[in-house]
Parts: sequence; C-alpha cells; structure tokens
Amino acid sequence: MNLKLANLIPAVAVLVTFTATYSAIVQAADTAAGQAAFAICASCHGQQGEGNVALNAPKLAGHESWYLRRQLEAYQAGFRGTASGDTYGMQMRPMAMTVSTPEALENLLAYIDTLPATNSEPTVTGDVAAGQAAYAVCAACHGQNGEGNEPLGGPHLAGLDDWYLVQQINNYQNNLRGYDPKDKFGKQMRPMADTLTSAKAVDDVVAFINTLK
Repeated sequence: MNLKLANLIPAVAVLVTFTATYSAIVQAADTAAGQAAFAICASCHGQQGEGNVALNAPKLAGHESWYLRRQLEAYQAGFRGTASGDTYGMQMRPMAMTVSTPEALENLLAYIDTLPATNSEPTVTGDVAAGQAAYAVCAACHGQNGEGNEPLGGPHLAGLDDWYLVQQINNYQNNLRGYDPKDKFGKQMRPMADTLTSAKAVDDVVAFINTLK
C-alpha cells in the first residue's frame, strides 16, 4: 500500500467516527432539556426568543441553528466577547459558557428551533436605493434576498433586528468582532463591513435589508 495513503487512513477513520458521533448527538437532541436551559437565555432574549432592544438582546427565533451554534462556540472559544470595549459581548460570554457540553448545545438549539419566527419591526431608516447598491457586496454570501448561504457561512439577514445589524457592522469596523486570527468567518466579514464608509452608508444598507422578505 502507498505509504502516504496508509498514513491517511487513520485520520479519515477518526473524522468519520467524529462525524457519525456528532450527527447522532444532533438527531437525539432533547427539546425539553433545551427548554429548561433556555430559561437563562429568556431573561434577555425573551420567552419566545423575540429579542429585547432595551437589554441589547437580539431575536433568536427564526435564526439558523448552524449560525447560533457557531456564535455560541465563538463566545466559548474567545472569538467573541473578549475584545476591550465590547460591553455587550462580555455580558454574553458567561451565558454561553453555561452551555457546557455538545449535547446541551444541541438540546438548546433544538428548542430555539421550535420558537415562532416573526419579522422584526423596522427602526432604522435610510436611502433604500443607495443601500440596495451597497448590498451587492453582502449578497455574495448572504443571498440576493438576504436568505443566507450556509456553505459560505453567511446567515440570513432578512427579518432580523435592524438595530442589531447596525451594531454588529459597527463592531466589525471597530475591531470588536473578527479580531481573532482563528475566527475564519469573522475575518471574512470585517473587510466587507469596511466597505460601508459612513454611518449613513450603514443605515442605508440596513434600510434596504428591511425591505427583504
């Protein structure tokens, strides 16, 4: 047998075993256990995951499980919530740390997935036509209609809290997100956020996203 192939076989076997184990965890998710764990989240994000702007807690209901998983893991790994000046991220990180096992994470996500998704009420206004032109950069990963694209790591944007979108674009621009070299998707997003060169440009693109369904 080719020596390189022989060396590769154990690594492939480990990967297959890990994938099968992880898939089994996802399929066996316990929504009742996830509901119990969600009590911590509900204190800020609302009983139905509807979000609470007064507490700076975005809507969770309707968000993709893969994206929520990635963000909780980012907080746990220190990719988010560790930058100086990120007050809200620092508040969120200890909450993420309470989800202490892969099983607990999948249970929580399974419960969130049962919550009713509704579009957030617009609060941001701007020049929609200018925002549509600027959105061409965003569409490459987030979709022409803000529907998201999992293979490219772009979550859906349509129907999300517009105030939160503005805040997160600002966070990328101010080195409060995407600052860790190991944060692959954050690093991809930072230069995209930097294409919006003024507060007006940010408001314009978010005002356009508000028109997407």
